Amino acid sequence: MWSWVQAGRLIANLIVLGSGVLLRAVSQAYWQALVNASKLGVAQETVQNLEHKVSKTMTEHEARQILGVSEKASWEEIMKKYDTLFENNAKTGTFYLQSKVFRAKECLEAAKQRAGER
Repeated sequence: MWSWVQAGRLIANLIVLGSGVLLRAVSQAYWQALVNASKLGVAQETVQNLEHKVSKTMTEHEARQILGVSEKASWEEIMKKYDTLFENNAKTGTFYLQSKVFRAKECLEAAKQRAGER
């Protein structure tokens, strides 16, 4: 006759063995995906995307979303939105939000300078 202790041990063993098998399968699938990606040239693009995420630099698209301006917005419109958001966050917002607004303006300034050099 089985006891609850034996049933508990059996369930624990099944969980441990099952998780080991699952971990090996996921690991093998991941490495196979990397091999396939490198054969197709996708790996380089993936690495570049990861570098961007790790470096925490803001993209122009993200900056425009933060300031709430379109790609066709004039520099005056961008500065007007920046001033409004920056001042509102200085009064009632947080330093984090104010910092995001400032970094968004910096990003768009840099993009404007790069466009002017071309």
